[in-house]
Amino acid sequence: MKTLSPAPSDQKRRSFLKFCGLLGLGTAGAALLPLEKAETVLFGKKEYKVSKTKLSMGSFLAITIVHPSRDEAENAMGLAFDEVDRLSKILSRHDPSTPIAHLNQTGSLTAAPPEVMDVVSRALYYNRVTNGAFDITVQPVVDLYKNSFAAGHKPTEGEITNLLPRIGSEHVRVSDNTISFERPNMGVTLDGIAPGYIVDRVSALLVKLGVSNHLINCSGDIRTSGSAANAKQWTVAIQDPNHQKAYPDIVSMGTGAISTSGNYEIFYDKEKTFHHIVTPKTGHSPLLATSVTTSASSLMEADALATGMMVMTPVESLNLMAQHTNCQCFIIGRDNTTTHSAGWSSSFA
Repeated sequence: MKTLSPAPSDQKRRSFLKFCGLLGLGTAGAALLPLEKAETVLFGKKEYKVSKTKLSMGSFLAITIVHPSRDEAENAMGLAFDEVDRLSKILSRHDPSTPIAHLNQTGSLTAAPPEVMDVVSRALYYNRVTNGAFDITVQPVVDLYKNSFAAGHKPTEGEITNLLPRIGSEHVRVSDNTISFERPNMGVTLDGIAPGYIVDRVSALLVKLGVSNHLINCSGDIRTSGSAANAKQWTVAIQDPNHQKAYPDIVSMGTGAISTSGNYEIFYDKEKTFHHIVTPKTGHSPLLATSVTTSASSLMEADALATGMMVMTPVESLNLMAQHTNCQCFIIGRDNTTTHSAGWSSSFA
């Protein structure tokens, strides 16, 4: 799943270049966005485009605002990144001081922050929606992958099998403000849902501040609101897994959310047979698709569904979309063939 932990700077930059085909700039243009410092462009006499990119949630997070007032846009930008930092510190499992880290260490969390309750509850819901394909309890296997390859070897079948009893969202209990595990040594990772949740919250904050025209991009998790400069639609390109700069599709959006999960995001071996997404029932990474892109009304939903549908067969994914007509999907297969749900369109205005 998408990581909220820090990564080496060169890896972050490669990740950023993969996912920033947007705003009409393309990948190369987006890579020119300055880090930490806001870039402001005046369109006509009454419209500013303010863009800022920062390291966040283990990768690059970019916010673009279109607004008549430069000062108001820059102030809202600062408050937006403050909210990103606040929520990241609550939902990350990598900082030992966070609630999620405490839950993983002790198997129980009392007086859980409302944000943690929201995300974990919705994660359990999407586990049911995807028939178990999306599962936040795969954390032990994800860590096994990471640690094994860091030590210079692949995880053995026995090591993977030994962890399977620790996987299963049905063994997570949520009641009042308490989260607990029914089995010992379980752990959760919110990397496949928390980025979407955080971006949704930040987008809602910007709207509350009167900044309705904006785009937020967190490593391919993209939330759009209103319109781009000159009242145009936002433009988002679906990443080519082979990096041939030939985007499989380019989508025009008004207000909405779109998320991509793929085996090329974070992988541990050059064959990409071990990557950041794990099939809960087997403990192995799925090999059914190269990437899945989903659109939904919220980025949290698009994020979770894209991760879950990487585990599902393309037929299962299309059947799921037929039952949830507010969501759509675009799938790139292992052989580079593409398929999509009946309602998929290159315009989600």
